[in-house]
Amino acid sequence: MQTCSRCNTSSPDPVTECPNCKADLRQLSVNAVALRKFIENPRVTAIRINVAGDACPLCYESRGTFEKTTVPRLPHEGCSHQYGCGCTYEPVLNEIYP
Repeated sequence: MQTCSRCNTSSPDPVTECPNCKADLRQLSVNAVALRKFIENPRVTAIRINVAGDACPLCYESRGTFEKTTVPRLPHEGCSHQYGCGCTYEPVLNEIYP
C-alpha cells in the first residue's frame, strides 16, 4: 500500500493517481516525498531501505543501504505481499546536530 502525502488516502501499489485528490503518487506518495527530501538534504549521505518482518522475498532482498543515485523506488514493482509493499526509506546522516 502507498499513502498520498496530500490527503493521506491509502491506495494499492500499482495505482499511480490518488483516487481521492487525483495527486500523482509517483511524485506525491509519502515514500516519494521522503526520498526527494533525503536526496536534497546535504547531511544525508546515503539512504537505507527498511523492510517489515513479514516482507515478501523481493522486498527482503532489496533491504540495505544505497547511494543517493542508486536507491530503488518504492513501492517495489512485483512485490507479492498480500497488503502491498511495506518498505520505507531511512536517511543515513553524516552529522546529527548542526
